[in-house]
Amino acid sequence: MKPRSNAKRVFINRLVMAISAAVSGLFLFILGWVLYEVVMRGGAALNFSFFTKLPTPPGIPGGGLANAIIGTLMMAVLAIAIGVPIGLLAGVYLSEFGQESRFANAVRFVCNVLMGTPSIIIGMFVYALLVVPTHRFSGYAGAVALAILMLPVVTKTTEDILKLVPNTLRESALALAAPRWKVTLGVVFRAGKSGLLTGILLAIARISGETAPLLFTALNSPYWPRKFHEPVANLTVTIFNYAMSPYTDWQQKAWGASLLITTSVLLLTLIARFALVENRK
Repeated sequence: MKPRSNAKRVFINRLVMAISAAVSGLFLFILGWVLYEVVMRGGAALNFSFFTKLPTPPGIPGGGLANAIIGTLMMAVLAIAIGVPIGLLAGVYLSEFGQESRFANAVRFVCNVLMGTPSIIIGMFVYALLVVPTHRFSGYAGAVALAILMLPVVTKTTEDILKLVPNTLRESALALAAPRWKVTLGVVFRAGKSGLLTGILLAIARISGETAPLLFTALNSPYWPRKFHEPVANLTVTIFNYAMSPYTDWQQKAWGASLLITTSVLLLTLIARFALVENRK
């Protein structure tokens, strides 16, 4: 057998490393460029009025996006209240009870499909499920669509984190005659709390920039969000509408809203990252 040249292997290794570094640098450059544009263009739109006033009519400068900010927060809170408990329960079932049963494998398959499903499909599904029968767009429909998008992320993360908890902890608690549900909540959940928090934060970041589902469900509104059974203002659809408009003031506000969402997602990602590192310690 003819021995391979050591110099050739070193050359190929260095070539692959150089290509990988160049591609990584290209992606970092593009990300930095996007962040620079968002910060420079959106920073000029952020002022006191932006956070406290309603939007002005087309062509009239001034006003703000306070209604869209509040509407976004309201729908996000409702989506979290719906999606997180269901996702946690599903993850607990897959990790602690279902494990490799047929039903558990079917649930995993559905989660994987949902994670790869385009958000606009989820929006159309909720539109047919809630908007069409009630004949109105609503904040409830928007929150349900966002909750469905959160479900697979929370479920998958919960299962993976709980599987990392050593079985010796479960066995020790069960040996003390603790019921299974108390072992799961008091021992397993406590051991993986940082990882569970990471999954929840990542799910929130996942829905923060979604536009398509809300176009089909919550739509938008220029008024304060007072009732959830009617169209509710939100930042993502506002960005879509304002960025497509011919008005300079609206376009600038779209950049400001983009900066607000980008900053929120970045902060959630950093918090999730630090929580995951803390969990590994």
